[in-house]
Amino acid sequence: MPRNTLTKDQIIRTAVELLDDEGLEGLNMRSLGKRLDSAATAVYWHVKNKDDLVELVGDEVWNEIELADPDAVGWRAAVTSMAVGLHEMCTRHPWLVQAFGSYLFYGPAKARYDDHCLAVHEGAGFTRAEADRAAAGVFTFVLGNVLGAAATASLTRRLSREDGDPAERLADFMAKARKVAEAYPHLRTRLETPAAELGASPEDTFTHGLSTLLDGYERQLAARRAS
Repeated sequence: MPRNTLTKDQIIRTAVELLDDEGLEGLNMRSLGKRLDSAATAVYWHVKNKDDLVELVGDEVWNEIELADPDAVGWRAAVTSMAVGLHEMCTRHPWLVQAFGSYLFYGPAKARYDDHCLAVHEGAGFTRAEADRAAAGVFTFVLGNVLGAAATASLTRRLSREDGDPAERLADFMAKARKVAEAYPHLRTRLETPAAELGASPEDTFTHGLSTLLDGYERQLAARRAS
């Protein structure tokens, strides 16, 4: 694709696809140019470097999250919808969680999400300081729940680039891990459950935890109204 027909939007969309397939470690201008059917030098007309590219794509994916209207569905349903949307987005793009610890980026799409979160919590009756804590609590809870999937995706990609069969290496690791866990009674009783799989967690962990967290927020608001 010639430089004069290549657009920044095309670069961002293709970079998201590349990151979904290859992770942060697979992102470079040469591989991106190949996907765009363009020379890597043409990409540099639109983005300065890899950091600039990660900043653009890392913000773009936040547009995938629908911002629920608390006036239409209530504050709790709005928070739940946005938390579920964030969880689904991070699951689709596990590289984003990794990027939080490796790159500095913050753009209008992320700011739009953050601002709406604060507005929903303030509209529910929280003070500004309480809204900050409540929104941050939900955000960090969601991130904690997608860490396992992000780590597994990164590990699987790394193993696939190394010598040996990745499936065999993972199976060998899990067999060794099971032997370690068998020495501990509470872990031993859970070895045959889905939670024993690599990167897995008990069924409904996310929905149960989010509901419990919001139950606590509702109690805080009820206590304020009562007083």
